[in-house]
Amino acid sequence: MVNRTPRVLHGGKKPGGRKPVAKKDDGLHGGYRWLAACCLVCLLSACQTPSSTQSSQPAGGSSEGGRLIVLGIDGLDPEVVQMLIDEGKVPNFARLAKDGVFGVMDSAPPLLSPIIWTTIATGRTPSEHGIGHFTSMDQTTGEEQPVTAALRRVKAIWNIFSEARKKVSVVGWWATWPAEEVHGVMVSDHAGYHFLMGEQADGTASGDRVVYPPTVGPDIDRLLRGPESLSAERLAEFVTVTAEEQDHAFSFDDDLSHFKWALATAESYRDIGLHLWQAERPDLLMVYIEGVDSSSHLFGHLFRQSGLQGELAEQQRRYGGTVEAMYLMADELVGSYLEVMDDTTTLMVVSDHGFQLGELLDDPTKTRDMRRVSEKFHRREASLFLYGRGIQPQAAWRDATTYDVTPTLLTLAGLPKADDMAGRVLLEVMAPPPEIQSVATYETPEAQSEDTTREADVDAAVLERLRSLGYLGSRTEAVKNDRNLANILLREGEYREAARAFKQLIDAGEEKAALYTGLATALYHLERHGQSLQAFDRAIELDPLFVSAYFNRALLKERMGDVDAAVTDYRTALRYNAEHRGSRLALQRLGVAVTGRVADSASEVQAAALLSEAKEAARRGDYEAAEELLEDAAALVPGDAVILQYQSNVAYLQGDVARAIEMLEKALAADPDNELVRSNLDRLRKRSRE
Repeated sequence: MVNRTPRVLHGGKKPGGRKPVAKKDDGLHGGYRWLAACCLVCLLSACQTPSSTQSSQPAGGSSEGGRLIVLGIDGLDPEVVQMLIDEGKVPNFARLAKDGVFGVMDSAPPLLSPIIWTTIATGRTPSEHGIGHFTSMDQTTGEEQPVTAALRRVKAIWNIFSEARKKVSVVGWWATWPAEEVHGVMVSDHAGYHFLMGEQADGTASGDRVVYPPTVGPDIDRLLRGPESLSAERLAEFVTVTAEEQDHAFSFDDDLSHFKWALATAESYRDIGLHLWQAERPDLLMVYIEGVDSSSHLFGHLFRQSGLQGELAEQQRRYGGTVEAMYLMADELVGSYLEVMDDTTTLMVVSDHGFQLGELLDDPTKTRDMRRVSEKFHRREASLFLYGRGIQPQAAWRDATTYDVTPTLLTLAGLPKADDMAGRVLLEVMAPPPEIQSVATYETPEAQSEDTTREADVDAAVLERLRSLGYLGSRTEAVKNDRNLANILLREGEYREAARAFKQLIDAGEEKAALYTGLATALYHLERHGQSLQAFDRAIELDPLFVSAYFNRALLKERMGDVDAAVTDYRTALRYNAEHRGSRLALQRLGVAVTGRVADSASEVQAAALLSEAKEAARRGDYEAAEELLEDAAALVPGDAVILQYQSNVAYLQGDVARAIEMLEKALAADPDNELVRSNLDRLRKRSRE
């Protein structure tokens, strides 16, 4: 008997008050997929001062704890690191793994840097700390603004250390501008280049509230360097370019410009951190390095690739070894900190997420400029190393997450963790294992600061940079911060709060399919099925191509007993996204054919195989081979809309816009109700007239 009841994964808090940490999506109904272009929500996935401690015994048997170095290396993938360790190419990472501990740490979506690095620094969920995207909406003016330290609603670990009169030095950490007043030094993320800053990074830390205290600004200035500091010999370790290209002025659409800035800033932040470690002697040093992630976004599709053709082959010649070279540079950076450690120091190396390298895009045109950058290739698996004082070599942890970083660091420093932090202390890797100190919270009853200090020129540069990367499509995209936070509430099982958050966004004038889909999901879990169905219908009305709405509405219709209507929606989702695994698995579970045809003919089977070969050829840049394979497929199944669409794609890749339009016109004639074909055709026609 076919099981026609959809599997429901209910959310909610785990026993003991700890919020659930989402695990990897199982491809059917579990979890959520988060994309920069649209928020895909899966329907059936998913004030007090510190109190007395529970124990007076601090970490490592010392009332003061030891000194800590935290190196945050964005995008450092654990699988890639392990591969390079096995190949003997990263001796310092190998030393950390051998004499300390190394493993995978889970990072919960959305996999966006400002969110995760704030989670790592606070031990709190995004719905609690308030950072949900690269930008937010100014509640007073309604304007878009980049995320700043003022948006964070809770204390970060540097605030906790400062209040305990332990010295801190923080360098380049995400969302730290304007620099906060700490017991030590704060070098904010506006000091040097990061991938949002562009030309604003002028090699000085003297801007408004970039560094605290301002008196250290001159010292930081001397250590900040721009791309002009990179010699031809140094650059040749990473890229193969001409001298003329090396001297090219910064441009938003120039890959080399961004890489040079990222490399120069990585070296600057390394040196600033080393200087502060020795000059300031902080109890906690935190240094953020972006270079691995930036180079992975720029050139990760080329990682250890072979057999590329055309434009991809030229990219491979210039930048094929760049990402691997950045991993080697990260290893060297770790080595420079190992040299300054003593037996009172613990070193943590942590990443916010992993990165799927060597993955070619279905649309090779997206590798032609920086607009290919998004979190699409981020992996939940992040890297975590612990080494030095208080760490048991070769130990292993159980289910470590990004929420565990702050509680673990506090314990290593001899400070109590807070009960309202979402994570735990990784006791299993500590030697000797300490008894954990605990306080109820570090938060104070005073209202959060309303400091909205802005630097108009910086904001404009950051926003332009975000748009150049494809993270933002318009000024209204600032709502993504609040939308992500609403979706996090949904994933945590806070359905009433999520429904309220989505409704507020909609009432504010954001008529978006993703918002109605999120609202519908929350209403479903609140057993308000009629209202949920209305919200899904509105989402599809607003965006007939929004696959998530079809898929989630199908799940709701299954629950309501209308299996035939659910099957129609699953098939529609696959029509607009042939790779939508959830819809394909749902149809298999229901025992029905994906296409609705009784059986595929031999010609159709052969044509499908040719189509698959053509797609792979196009992904590798061999457009001529792809075109020939598609012609053979079209001869087997004349007038097939899918084949015609791919013929249009390949024509466009070859620069033949007229033929691309012709093929789409034929595809629309064959499948007149296909909104995806109609939308692409309208877009190409508009482009041809420009």
